[in-house]
Amino acid sequence: MKHLFLAVTICILSTAARAQHIAAYSADDVIHRTSSKDTVYIINFWATWCAPCVQELPEFNTLQERYAQQPVKVLLVSLDFKEDHTFRLEGFIAKKHLEPEVVWLSETDPNVFIPKIEPSWEGSIPATIIVAPGKQFKKFIEGQVTERQVSGIVDKVLAK
Repeated sequence: MKHLFLAVTICILSTAARAQHIAAYSADDVIHRTSSKDTVYIINFWATWCAPCVQELPEFNTLQERYAQQPVKVLLVSLDFKEDHTFRLEGFIAKKHLEPEVVWLSETDPNVFIPKIEPSWEGSIPATIIVAPGKQFKKFIEGQVTERQVSGIVDKVLAK
């Protein structure tokens, strides 16, 4: 019994050690955070309860690895509910081994935050924005994306 208790304790502690701290961001915070002129940003809006979102998350791990040595930043913006933000989201990130930074959008009124982020966004998720402020480039994609699709866009932006 002691061995079982020890094994469970080690598993819990190692999962907690790997968990990211999930910062709460407003739409303005997301915009500000992704405004450096020397970086290309891949921003994905998703939620743990959205099956297509969860299905595409490994694509962002691949993108994070692919552009690790380049001026490209992947940011995953969770639209999970406030009550799920702290415990459920952190556990989910650890379980799915998400490598990109994850933040939680603390705004709850889509009529306010959507027009700030992307006026053409109809509100469905997943949604991805590729933005390069220094190159005056912005591409919005509503729906699932693949690593190949996003990297094709990012590679063209980096080549400019």
